[in-house]
Amino acid sequence: MRAKILLVEDDASLIELVTYNLEKEGFDVVRTGDGEEALTLAEEEKPDLVILDWMIANLSGIEVCRRLRRAPATANLPIVMLTARGDEADRIRGLETGADDYMTKPFSPRELIARIRAVLRRLRPALQGGQLEFAGIAMDTTAHRVTRDGRTVQLGPTEFRLLRHFLEHPGRVFSREQLLDAVWGRDVYVEQRTVDVHIRRLRKAVNAGPTGEELPDLIRTVRSAGYSLDATPEAQAA
Repeated sequence: MRAKILLVEDDASLIELVTYNLEKEGFDVVRTGDGEEALTLAEEEKPDLVILDWMIANLSGIEVCRRLRRAPATANLPIVMLTARGDEADRIRGLETGADDYMTKPFSPRELIARIRAVLRRLRPALQGGQLEFAGIAMDTTAHRVTRDGRTVQLGPTEFRLLRHFLEHPGRVFSREQLLDAVWGRDVYVEQRTVDVHIRRLRKAVNAGPTGEELPDLIRTVRSAGYSLDATPEAQAA
């Protein structure tokens, strides 16, 4: 599985350098030098990680980071900040705003890639192989097999793709439109209420206990926003 990186940087030479090295390492790269556009791309492209420069057009990197953390759809999106600011106070400010890591310019592309891989290993373990796991749910994407607490879960093809998307982005809220794009594809016309039907089927299959009881519901409904895979008590009560 190729991880998608959103690169938010307005230095043309650095954009080319970072893009070249990321693509050489097998990443897909989406680029912009505009803070407002970065927010739009983060929601539309659903990247696995954002490389975010502090000083960019329209919105500062700090403000972009702050807004990404406030929005349910991007609250858990990994962020690595780049900046020419090397003061400890600036590094602390970036991390307190919500960045997962921080690099000061100039930097080595090899070190940046190592930092990216470390963040993805920690926050997106699903990208590291064919086994996806979250809160007792395990998916073998190669064998097309799903279990919950060791018990086999039977899923249809669409429910399997839905669950896989949730497992690849645990805790992240997706709107119905985003789920349609990710699971059905952008070129397929399907009504948004179809998502609700398949969410109900997925819940029924995943939450069925071995003796008929219903297990805690890990699929959270976020009013006016969409759905997420979440193991918090609030999710289980939703």
